[in-house]
Order: sequence, then C-alpha cells, then structure tokens
Amino acid sequence: MLDEIHKFARWRNLVKGFYDKNKTSISFLITGSARLDYYSKGGDSLHGRYHYYRLHPLSLRELGENPGSEELEGLLRFGGFPEPYFRAEERFWRRWQRERMQRVIYEDIRDLENVKEISLLELLATELPNRVGSPLSVKKLKELLEVSHATVERWLKIFERMYYCFRVPPYGSPRVRAVKKEQKLYMWDWSIVPEHGPRFENLVASQLLKFCHFMEDTEGYHMELRFLRDTDKREVDFVILRDCQPIFAVECKTGDKNVNPALFYFRERTHIPRFYQVHLGQREYMKDRVQVLHFKTFCNELSLP
Repeated sequence: MLDEIHKFARWRNLVKGFYDKNKTSISFLITGSARLDYYSKGGDSLHGRYHYYRLHPLSLRELGENPGSEELEGLLRFGGFPEPYFRAEERFWRRWQRERMQRVIYEDIRDLENVKEISLLELLATELPNRVGSPLSVKKLKELLEVSHATVERWLKIFERMYYCFRVPPYGSPRVRAVKKEQKLYMWDWSIVPEHGPRFENLVASQLLKFCHFMEDTEGYHMELRFLRDTDKREVDFVILRDCQPIFAVECKTGDKNVNPALFYFRERTHIPRFYQVHLGQREYMKDRVQVLHFKTFCNELSLP
C-alpha cells in the first residue's frame, strides 16, 4: 500500500506542476476509483486547482432522449454499471457480480484496510442486499456475524468508502415524533437486491443521491438525502434537503392505485413543500396535493440527472 501512496503522491505533484505552469491554458480530466479517496487524504493539497465530481451508475435520463419501459426494465434488472447494463445478459451479469465482489473484498479492502476476518466481511456483503428498504439493525447483523457492534459499524463504513453501499439518516421535524437514530441502507448496485419492491426503492434512492451529489458538485449547495419515519411507524421513503431546508419528499410504490396515508399525515405536520409518490404503473394524478407519477415522469419533472 505504501508503494501505491508514493505513486499517487508523485502523480499529484506532477499534475500540480503542470497546472501551476500552464494555469487555464490546459485542462485535465482525471478519473479514478475509491482508492483515490484514500490516497488524497495526505500530502500536499490541490485545493483551488480542481473541482471534484462524483461519478454514479447510469440513470434513466442518460439512456436516451425518450427512454421507455424496456430501458427502465433493463436498468432494474442489470443495474446502472455500464458493462452489465449494455451487455444485458444474465450470464455476463452473474460473472461480473462475482468478479466485482472479489475485487472489492479481496483486493481493495484487503489492501486499504486492516481487516483480518475477510470471510465474515464477505458474509456481510452478501447479507446487506436483503436489508435494503428497512431500518438497518446493526444489532441483528452483530448477532449474525458474532462480532461486536463496533466491528459491524466499522465494516459498514468500509463498504461505504468502497462505494458498495450507502446509508440514509432520518429527517426530524419539530411537529413530528420522528425517529432519530435509525438509518436505512441501499446498494450502489441495486441489481443485487433480490426483491422487486426494495430494488425499485433502491433505484429511486440512487437517482436521488445522484441528484444531491450533482447539485453539490456543480452548484455548490449543501444537499442531504434522508427519510421520514415517526415513532408510530408512519414513513415516507425519502426527503431531499437543500441547505438544511426540505424541498420535496418521495414515496415509492410499484403500483399506481393506493396512495400512502403517511404522505397526507406528514404534509399537514411538516414544512415540506412538495410530496410525490412514484411508481411503475400507468396512471398519473393528483390527490390532496400529492402528485402520483410514473418514475420516468418524475425524473423528467425534477430534471434528475
């Protein structure tokens, strides 16, 4: 690992020198994996010399000017990573997933983190897709793996740094007895989520996170992706905040018939200006100031990248 850190430091100094010499007469586009996040934490800073952009999996609007049900089904089935999506073959997808798991756990994490229980880490990685969409219980994971609470938390943070999963914290409103400690977990590759409903919710979560990162990286806003749940278990899947102020809330349903009653409840007790329920059905309508939209329409209306 030290050799790679030294290589990164030499590369960074080279880029710094080129920039300082040429200023705005030359531009660089530099891409890298999660390893760059590790290596960039030390040494001379490039602050003021670059803008940082986070690259996400493919989104629906990137698949053409007017993507249809076929593109959406492909995105749900094969995920947003370009290789398996464009190949659209079950066999290739399975092999790609297996190789990705090997690379993340047995190469990246082994090289960058001091983790001895690699087999338990692999067990955790295979279990996390089953926990998508529900409040994440670290206690249950601790019991499953027979390790301490602190160890599970450390491993989850490692997976987050490796862009394997991400967690969404709760949003608390003054007039709502909202939960404050529970978090929900989602995968960067939603195609490994086994159930259709949680997989669609994960897709929406990923698109909203991409929207938040896009607004931060291009406009400089402070964006947050959260969820809303009270102590009586009423829940709305997602709330988007801009500069600490909620701007809209989103509920996910695979069908288009029933509107989640929690949307009406929280609409009256929060200062969230817009409420949406997105689905994979056919109908689109407004009910008591809650917009019920197909996921494609929702992406277009909010200009999600």
